[in-house]
Amino acid sequence: MRPIDPIGLTAIREAQGRIRDIALRTPLIRLDMPEAPAEIYLKLENLQPIGSFKLRGAGNAMALAGPDALARGVYTASAGNMAQGVAWNARRLGVPCQVVVPDHAPQNKLDAIARLGGEVIPVPFEEWWRVILEHEYAGMEGLFIHPVSDPAVIAGNATIGLEILEDLPEVDAVVVPFGGGGLSCGIASAVKALKPDTLVFAGEVETAAPFAASLREGSPQEVDRIQTFVDGIGGKSVLPEMWPLASSLLDDSIVMPIEAVVDAIRTLALRARVIAEGAGATSVAAALAGKAGMGKVVCIVSGGNIDTVHLVKILEGGSP
Repeated sequence: MRPIDPIGLTAIREAQGRIRDIALRTPLIRLDMPEAPAEIYLKLENLQPIGSFKLRGAGNAMALAGPDALARGVYTASAGNMAQGVAWNARRLGVPCQVVVPDHAPQNKLDAIARLGGEVIPVPFEEWWRVILEHEYAGMEGLFIHPVSDPAVIAGNATIGLEILEDLPEVDAVVVPFGGGGLSCGIASAVKALKPDTLVFAGEVETAAPFAASLREGSPQEVDRIQTFVDGIGGKSVLPEMWPLASSLLDDSIVMPIEAVVDAIRTLALRARVIAEGAGATSVAAALAGKAGMGKVVCIVSGGNIDTVHLVKILEGGSP
């Protein structure tokens, strides 16, 4: 795949207009923790109708594609959240939707896909990862919406960056959960275009941190991946087509232990009454550890679709 070109401000502003009636303009709230090492703000994408930011990118990509391209339906490859974004928009447009999911996808996300009218096709992780790499699933009809490296998806995600700067122009740093780079590169595209001195960090977990490994080596790297309850991030490698964009836009990767993510989920629920999934709390874990600086730090709470059993265990003081 050829490298993804930089996403311009015009494309992002056009996406903002395109999805105005699709995705919520989510609130940016202050985390009331005087003892925290920074002035932490939460961008609550967990409040989207599907519980994650994926509505934005999927909505923009499908709106740009147009009726003819959507005539045979759409499909995507996703562990859950992008699947819901594509399925929600497919239902809105009245077109069929299929989703290739890895066999470890959590049941709550599978149930949500089905509830939205998507057909679930479970496959082993390695087969699922091939779809991510090759941008297609052999024999499947319809328009493929890539969850990460689709310029229209990235532009839709980038609208979050516009909203952050509208609400907090003096932001010093933004921490974005890093799964494949579609969200972090989108937000960084908008933020760096309008306020280039703002730092944008990727948030990763130590059980699978391919972007940090790639930064160390100066090229896309594959890592040994340990499956955990943090299912929204933690892929096995940085996609080669995303590497030039991610390495040029993102200032660094902040890698957090799983236990710090668990603590952040518990803190968000008990101190802010915010429900975050593992990926969505990784950014907050980084800020609470002081690794994003001591100024005004925005944490992207990318989603709230956590398995209920895991959430209960965390709130009781345990770890999934």
